[in-house]
Amino acid sequence: MDITLWLIAAFSLTWFMSYVRASLSTFTFACMTLLAIGTFFNTIGFVSWLLFAVIALPLNIDIIRLQFISMPLLNLFKKIMPPMSETEQQAIDAGTTWFDAELFRGNPDWTKLHNYPQPRLSAQEKAFLDGPVEQVCAMVNDWHTTHEIADLSPEVWQFLKDNQFFAMIIKKKYGGLEFSAFAQSRVLQKLTGVSSVLASTVGVPNSLGPGELLQEYGTKAQQDYYLPRLAKGQEIPCFALTSPEAGSDASAIPDTGIICRQKFEGKEILGMKLTWDKRYITLAPIATVLGLAFKLEDPDGLLGDKKDLGITCALIPTNMEGITIGRRHFPLNIPFQNGPTQGKDVFVPLDYIIGGSDMAGQGWRMLVECLSVGRAITLPSNSAGGVKTVALATGAYSRIRQQFKLPIGKMEGIEEALARIGGNAYLMDAVTIMSTGAIDLGEKPSVISAIAKYHLTEKMRSSMIDAMDIHGGKGICMGPSNYLARGYQGAPIAITVEGANILTRSLIIYGQGAIRCHPYVLAEIQAASNNDEEQALSDFDHALFGHIGFSLSNISRSLSCSLTGSRFISSPFNDETKHYYQLLTRFSANLAMLSDIAMLALGADLKRKERISARLGDVLSHLYLASACLKRFNDEGRKQDDLPLLQWAVEDSLFTIQQAIDALLNNFPNKWLARSLRLIIFPLGTWLTKPSDNLDHQIATLLQTPSDVRTRLGKDQYLTRDGNNVFGLLEQTLENIIACEPIFAKVCIALDKKLPFYHLDKVAKLGLGINAISATEATLLIKTEEGRKAIISVDDFDSNELISNKNDTNYLQKKFKSLLEGI
Repeated sequence: MDITLWLIAAFSLTWFMSYVRASLSTFTFACMTLLAIGTFFNTIGFVSWLLFAVIALPLNIDIIRLQFISMPLLNLFKKIMPPMSETEQQAIDAGTTWFDAELFRGNPDWTKLHNYPQPRLSAQEKAFLDGPVEQVCAMVNDWHTTHEIADLSPEVWQFLKDNQFFAMIIKKKYGGLEFSAFAQSRVLQKLTGVSSVLASTVGVPNSLGPGELLQEYGTKAQQDYYLPRLAKGQEIPCFALTSPEAGSDASAIPDTGIICRQKFEGKEILGMKLTWDKRYITLAPIATVLGLAFKLEDPDGLLGDKKDLGITCALIPTNMEGITIGRRHFPLNIPFQNGPTQGKDVFVPLDYIIGGSDMAGQGWRMLVECLSVGRAITLPSNSAGGVKTVALATGAYSRIRQQFKLPIGKMEGIEEALARIGGNAYLMDAVTIMSTGAIDLGEKPSVISAIAKYHLTEKMRSSMIDAMDIHGGKGICMGPSNYLARGYQGAPIAITVEGANILTRSLIIYGQGAIRCHPYVLAEIQAASNNDEEQALSDFDHALFGHIGFSLSNISRSLSCSLTGSRFISSPFNDETKHYYQLLTRFSANLAMLSDIAMLALGADLKRKERISARLGDVLSHLYLASACLKRFNDEGRKQDDLPLLQWAVEDSLFTIQQAIDALLNNFPNKWLARSLRLIIFPLGTWLTKPSDNLDHQIATLLQTPSDVRTRLGKDQYLTRDGNNVFGLLEQTLENIIACEPIFAKVCIALDKKLPFYHLDKVAKLGLGINAISATEATLLIKTEEGRKAIISVDDFDSNELISNKNDTNYLQKKFKSLLEGI
């Protein structure tokens, strides 16, 4: 055997063993077999066997490997591992991993993805969505809510209480509805399509708040007292976490509780003296019970030796002396009940702690565990519901509104923006379905919840901008007929709350994902912090060599995929989606490889290289977003009519992944290493593009044409045609416009004249006058004109109506005078 042939065989064997992630013993045996073959053919000799023995024996003899390889590496790992605070450790430990872990392993199991059951509404949940939710949507006038009374009406508040809208998460044994996460999501999506104030008011008590905390951690006495009252609407809850000095860094709250003895209701007891200053607290102005996060201290050792017990959560009735509530913030003209609360030396018993005194100091763990669920439901669902409604509304408007003698939706510039709205609407709903489905399977997906919160709120913001650009003057003139402006104004609210998006992208998604989703990193960290040295060494050894094999595998897989175009990777389907699965598998291997190399090259500095982390997080995120779309397409029967929406969503995500990797390599600190990685990942350069113009055209046409696929896109939104619902009017007018087009054409042909497509009532009169159309057709033209004019009209006001301080009749004069004096 020629030495060149043997070397090729050795390289191929090494590559194959790495690719399939062979165990150390299997790898060693395969190498021995190859050496034996080489010896048999006199290709290799004693020196090759000696080199093999020098490498293989220490690796395969446990006592040698542990003492001379794993132990020094464990000691080095302990030195370079960045310190982790208690709150960081609790955040890492909170929640579970799900399909996000598959995406981090370099070879996702797509069969597992498609075997997860499709979430479905129960009969009770469907009846609630079609009944009380539909009713309250009809009761709310968003202009009246946001401009005239700055609140929901008393009738709406009572309806929400009577129909248990605040009890969707509360178990039935306490009188609640006990809805699935999927059902909560569908309710919030429908409410958001009507009013952000309505959706926020319902969403917050069913998310991170006293209800969820009590069910998870409360004592039996607390649960038996509060949960039935919350379910009936007898208590209005809020949860106070954010302080003026602690926003995104919520663990730094300065609010305190001091363990002491004091009189309470006439008796001296052991309790807590609380002082706090909170802001941005939803429902605080009207809350009857306040969930409070604070740092608990025991300076006199009344509970034990520990002085600083840590963050603690308690339930405080708001009618107690020393508590200040009632004032409101005014977040971007979206006047849901939100405001500050303060407390000064408020003394309460220890049993006000959620879970009792045993849970003192456990508040941060409680919060991050609950947030891993709630963050995947409320804001992602509100965002998805808003965009679904806006997608249909903007599509209808684009067909109804004409300029230059054609519907504006036929202009390519409008088509581009429409396609983004439609494609994002499909993707966003897919993500909420898949994420809430995970929760209903018992998961607490902390990484997925961060992905969903960040990307869906960002896509909502960009979609609102696109919709506003399409509507133009119609969108910017406020008033009762404007169905877009409040959503546009309020978009930054969702971006800001429950973890500001900049923080979420740059620190949380990948910061948690790299540790929680990586198959070995968490085990290595846990081994390094284990005080049992023998067990620590054993655990670290197992994780370390698993990690090495994992890394070699992903390098091999990345290179193979690059050289073959991923064409030989298996896919669960042999249709138009096949290459999507192959590319996602390829990028999964790239993510795993880049993560390991970034950790090795940057070490503790990776934690501070936020833009590197953010781009790796973008890759993980868009792998998940695209996976959700593929699952939705399959769950809904792989309908060909839906294929353009799927293609747009997945191709947009794939392009974004490519951009993120490209930017990461361009900015990687070690330029030599970055060039090597680029040769592995992009040996022929980047090649993926944004969704094509033709695909944009298909989606824009879809949004402007009533069809089953368009109906599926807006599923469960409030589109009832009751005369007061502007979205119902849009849908009806869209259908009427399309029905009128051939009637209009008949009149134009009969007159031998191309008329502009407006004043359809006059066209009807002309057509009847020359017997070109029937009376029924003329009636349809007249009705359509009424709807068309209502849709494109904008509101105007008397000047005095726009003055908020109507008690000061000389307000304008004084204002102008002060301005002139300033000049």
